[in-house]
Amino acid sequence: PGFPRTLGQAKALDGICELDLVISLNIPFETLKDRLSARWVHPASGRVYNMDFNPPHTQGVDDLTGEPLVQREEDRPEAVAARLRKYKDAAKPVIELYKSRGILHSFSGTETNKIWPYVYTLLSSRIPPILSEEEH
Repeated sequence: PGFPRTLGQAKALDGICELDLVISLNIPFETLKDRLSARWVHPASGRVYNMDFNPPHTQGVDDLTGEPLVQREEDRPEAVAARLRKYKDAAKPVIELYKSRGILHSFSGTETNKIWPYVYTLLSSRIPPILSEEEH
């Protein structure tokens, strides 16, 4: 989840700056739940593994020490599902606020490399390129 996450945060942000572009990434609930639930940690060092993207060499044990990995309570599938539902409820008015202002741009998908080109194109159309000293 990004920022702002709540209507209160959005209103506080209004006091600091005026937004002209807001990006919302719509990722399916099950995809988010699976990714967050795939996180395991080595408690002594804080090393984090993801069973999909950065798994340990041997399942269930830390690469450096061979000690067991644990899944934090907040990363268990049931806890992740509850956190995602709570986030969605809190974020809905924020999304509606920016949609009503005409500054919300939503992108849907499950893979960064497929969503990023569309986000990049939008940002490139809104932000002028930075020229080096030689190009001035």
